[in-house]
Amino acid sequence: MTLFLRDLLDRAAALTYTRYVAASVVALAFDFAIFLALVHGGAIDSVWASAIGYSGGIVMHWLISSRTVFADRVATGGMDRHRQKALFVGSALAGLAATMLVVGAGDALGFAPSVAKLVAVGVSFNLTYIIRAAFVFVRA
Repeated sequence: MTLFLRDLLDRAAALTYTRYVAASVVALAFDFAIFLALVHGGAIDSVWASAIGYSGGIVMHWLISSRTVFADRVATGGMDRHRQKALFVGSALAGLAATMLVVGAGDALGFAPSVAKLVAVGVSFNLTYIIRAAFVFVRA
């Protein structure tokens, strides 16, 4: 592979990652708004509030990821599209499990729910990006 082609591929990957970060920020804002509303409302445990907020973020992230981040890799329809959506949900569930685990551990250790949630964001973000880039939005 020529140096020019390798550089071009590296730039494309960086741009995808940058778009993924932006999509994640929007989805996270949605997720965190739900989380904070539920926690400060006092009617729900912080672990379940994190799960509900994360679930809202999943929907937001699919909408943004499939239209802007990985638009050139989205299956056009049929079973391929259903498979891709199922894999996306699977990656989100892995991220949700990581989120709940980290928030639960933070809660058990006496951390403020918002601090535990922020740590969980970093763990979940990296886990889901790796899964989605490698398995969900693969080039045909």
